[in-house]
Amino acid sequence: MVAPEKPGGKRPSAGLPKLNLCGDIGLRIDRDGTWHYQGSPIGRKGLVKLFASVLRREGDGRYFLVTPVEKVSIEVEAMPFVAVEMWRRDSGEAQSLIFRSNVDDEVTAGPEHPIGFEADPNGGFTPFILVRDGLRARLARPVYYELAGLAVEQPGSDAPGVWSGGAFFRFPAAGGSGS
Repeated sequence: MVAPEKPGGKRPSAGLPKLNLCGDIGLRIDRDGTWHYQGSPIGRKGLVKLFASVLRREGDGRYFLVTPVEKVSIEVEAMPFVAVEMWRRDSGEAQSLIFRSNVDDEVTAGPEHPIGFEADPNGGFTPFILVRDGLRARLARPVYYELAGLAVEQPGSDAPGVWSGGAFFRFPAAGGSGS
């Protein structure tokens, strides 16, 4: 039997308590995706994956681990994740490119998970895929080479690129940046 609906419904619950900003406790993610605590690598992948699941990026570019009651800053050397594997379904404009990160997140490149290129001061670029909520995964060199091998010319575009998820992702011109 279903309980009868109470008139007026349930009262709204009180908001979450203010987050306790814990400051810097010595967490860092290297360029290669290795997580460190107080200078030592964290060797337990399950723990790294747990931390990664609560990683957030603020509007000012700073990174934090956020739980319902605490917020801990974390230094990120480049990008928090590394795309370590890529595979392809279909081809041409129907192609889908799926990426797996070093923390086992899987995303299909497309409008919600674009492939982009971050310019560096030396005139080069770093390829990445958006994983979630402003968090990027840098493409590991072998993954980028696989991606580059799939590049095609697109009519009307000044640079080659790849199709995935119904979107075309243009590669940057030599020495430039693109997305």
